[in-house]
Amino acid sequence: MAQKKTNDVDYSMQEKIMALYELQKIDSQIDEINKVKGELPLEVQDLEDELAGLNTRIENVNAEIEELNSLSRQRKREVDQAKIMIANYKEQQNNVRNNREFDAITKEIEYQELEIELAEKRLKEYSTGIKAKKAIIEQTNATLEERNIDYKAKKEELDSIEAETAQQVADLTAKAEKAKEPIDERLLAAYNRIRKNVHNGLAVVTVTRDACGGCFNRIPPQRQVDIRQGKKLIVCEYCGRILVGE
Repeated sequence: MAQKKTNDVDYSMQEKIMALYELQKIDSQIDEINKVKGELPLEVQDLEDELAGLNTRIENVNAEIEELNSLSRQRKREVDQAKIMIANYKEQQNNVRNNREFDAITKEIEYQELEIELAEKRLKEYSTGIKAKKAIIEQTNATLEERNIDYKAKKEELDSIEAETAQQVADLTAKAEKAKEPIDERLLAAYNRIRKNVHNGLAVVTVTRDACGGCFNRIPPQRQVDIRQGKKLIVCEYCGRILVGE
C-alpha cells in the first residue's frame, strides 16, 4: 500500500482517508452547533455595518453643517464690514465739494448695499441648508437608536449561544486538529474546498446501499471495491465528494 510521510510519520492512503472521514464527522458536529445560531451571526454583522454607516453619515452631515456655519459667519462679517463702509461713505458725502464726487460715493454706497443684499440672500440659503441637514441628523439618530436596540438584542442572543457552546466547540476543535495530523496539506485543501462547495458541508461520505451518501447516485461495483480497499482517493463522479466504505 502506498505510503506518504506527514508530520514525520508515515501514513497509508487508507489511514489518510479514514482520518478525513473522522475529521468530517467532527466538523459536522461543529456545523450542527453553528446551526443553532441560525442567521444571527450574519444579522449581527449586518447591523454592525449599518450602525457604522449611520454614524459615518451623521459625522459627514455634521461636517457639512459646520461648513455652512463657517460660511454664515464669513458672510455676516462681510455684511458688518459693508455697513461700516456705507456709514463712512455717507459721512464723506457731507463733505463733498461737487456733484461728481457725490455721485461717485453714491455708487460706492449702492455697491455695498448690493453686497449686503447678496450676502443676506446667501445667509438665508445657508440657514435653510442647516435646517434641512439638522432634520437629516434627527432622522438618522432615530434610525440609529432603533437599529442599536435590535443590535444589542441580537448580539446578546448570539453571545449567550456562543457562551453555552464554547467549551463543546473548543473540545471538538481540538479533536479536529488531532484528526488532521495524518492528512497532508493537499488532501486537507481538497477537503476544505469541497466542504465550501456543497450545501451541507459534507465533503466525505460513505457508500450506502450502492450509492453515494451525498448525492445518492449509484456507484459501480468495481468502484466500490476500490473504495473499500482505500489504496487511492476516490471522489463521486456526480457531486465530487470523497467516498469511503461503510
